[in-house]
Amino acid sequence: MPERTAEPARPAGPAGEPELKHLQSAVDDFVGPEQAESWDLAGEIPLELLRDFGARGLLCAQLPSAHGGLGLGSLDSGRLTAHVGSRCSSLRSVMTSQGMAAWTIQRLGDPAQTAELLPQLAGGRLAAVGFSETEAGSDLSSMATRIERAGDTVVLDGHKVWVTGAHYADLLVVFGTCEGGAAAVVVPASAPGVHVERVADPLGCRAAGHANVRFDSVRLPASSVLGSPGAPLALLVTTALAYGRISVAWGCVGILRACRNAAARHADSRTQSGKPLAEHQLVARHLAELLVAEQVAERACEHASECWSAGSPELVVATVLAKHVAAGNAARGASSAVQVLASAGSRDGHVVARAYRDAKLMEIIEGSNEICQLILAQHAVATAE
Repeated sequence: MPERTAEPARPAGPAGEPELKHLQSAVDDFVGPEQAESWDLAGEIPLELLRDFGARGLLCAQLPSAHGGLGLGSLDSGRLTAHVGSRCSSLRSVMTSQGMAAWTIQRLGDPAQTAELLPQLAGGRLAAVGFSETEAGSDLSSMATRIERAGDTVVLDGHKVWVTGAHYADLLVVFGTCEGGAAAVVVPASAPGVHVERVADPLGCRAAGHANVRFDSVRLPASSVLGSPGAPLALLVTTALAYGRISVAWGCVGILRACRNAAARHADSRTQSGKPLAEHQLVARHLAELLVAEQVAERACEHASECWSAGSPELVVATVLAKHVAAGNAARGASSAVQVLASAGSRDGHVVARAYRDAKLMEIIEGSNEICQLILAQHAVATAE
């Protein structure tokens, strides 16, 4: 496996801000409140929009410029992810999926694989990553998907569930058992034996293209396997999950930002008992708690991004902590925002109604609250003085 190296330093202060603001403005050209609502209600983001978004490098912004990406550091990429998350969590979910696929290929692939595949992901082709199975969710060691060598080919058999972005994907990065260990294989979604079935009526991130994917004796060139087969499953999965967790965490900062803005605007403009809602103490408490929740989540994400960029040994714990804090805060914060807006925010598709549904899923994906707590508890014991 390639050595993990720290990212080159990028401007974190005013010198880096114009670039980030330009990218955020580009996001706003793609998605406004009306588009996000219509995508949520329809359960679909236009495919050509996703391809255009991806071709601009916005779906995997951390991909190095040598591969056609924007080359953002983790901190700037995170802030861009939060901005997308404040606009549309479904689009942010596709962004997370694409970034996970790109990072997995970058991390596990050999030079020929990275040279072939990464420019495609920066050029408009879409990708998804398959981990979970019916009997292998939090316990990925129970994974039953098999990748077996057959001469100069490999044969893939298995069934993945709730694969974010699979409905849109051209390529699927699939994890499975292989040669006494594990491997990740890149599979064209159009390959014979690949069957993609859309998840019907998901609770949240309705336009993120969640799908169940079945692989029936899918035969692929042996070069489709990333790196060397037979590696420890935990090592391979952690590679992708670290990226996914920090991306989800930053997306939750965006959810909180959208909820705070919506709740504050409503509370400032709606009058009850002769004064704005924001001047009623119990409503003001909700607004204060939303601000605190957003700020705490953002600080946890900044710390995780700093660990990522420095190649710190604290990276795994920092990403778990950021994901756990941000997801929990987003779920509670979205509930508070719905409470403040009351009937005004109780319409399907409204920004806080979407946030209420979307944030709940964030407490489940990329490591549930309970799994995060177990990891953090183990860290607490291991570091006790």
